[in-house]
Amino acid sequence: MALQTPYMLLDPLLIAELVLLGLCTGFLAGLLGIGGGMIMVPFITAILASRGVAADLSVKMAIATSMATIIFTSISSVRAHHRRGSVRWDIVRSLAPGIVVGAALASLGVFALLKGASLALVFAAFVSFSATQMLLDKKPKPSRGLPGVAGQAGAGTAIGFLSGLVGAGGGFVSVPFMTWCNVVIHSAVGTSAALGFPIALSNAVGYVVAGQGVAGLPPGSLGYIFLPALAVIATASVLMAPLGVKAAHAMPVQSLKRVFAGLLYVLAAYMLYKALSI
Repeated sequence: MALQTPYMLLDPLLIAELVLLGLCTGFLAGLLGIGGGMIMVPFITAILASRGVAADLSVKMAIATSMATIIFTSISSVRAHHRRGSVRWDIVRSLAPGIVVGAALASLGVFALLKGASLALVFAAFVSFSATQMLLDKKPKPSRGLPGVAGQAGAGTAIGFLSGLVGAGGGFVSVPFMTWCNVVIHSAVGTSAALGFPIALSNAVGYVVAGQGVAGLPPGSLGYIFLPALAVIATASVLMAPLGVKAAHAMPVQSLKRVFAGLLYVLAAYMLYKALSI
């Protein structure tokens, strides 16, 4: 049945689903420096589809809404990481301009021009490689550091672009990149949390603009962003993110790497499944 009013979406069961989703993603944001988008997107898609939103539109709204929640999650997470001295603000300043460019390219429609199956396969291969490198704990060359200005601008563009395509905060790319460049894992996680803000803000603006005038959007939508879900998930995730940060700093580095590698494998498996089902 098609949706008629936003109040139909705010039934007690829906609120409970969104609160639980927000708590889980907030904890992961603090623990691993990710925005939780790869968890939010499939669940928000299912929630919207079960309440009458068209399948194609529910996916786009899930990606946009997930990205918008990361704005708030990243603020909470980065404050906790900053208090522990684990944010490399010099890296944030170097990567942020490229991130804004890459995010704008993705969210304003470039993803619609690409073949989804091919992109998903390449993406699955990339994150599987990154997870294997981290799981095996291969040490980078001691002399390797972060690239120069142009290299960091390019890395930022790639991070922002990939994040915009899948509705995730970028930690699945930025953390492996930084550890490969000899940034210690705790600093990489904290810095990734800080990078989540420009990633999410740039993409959210793009999805609001791109969603103007789209037919079939349910009441309570701002472009592709579904505001009721944004409000509930963001509130729950902001409350939980500091607990994830506390857990991250209580874990040994190798254990944290194994957790992150496991999450990357799950992400790769999901993308492979999507590629084969398209």
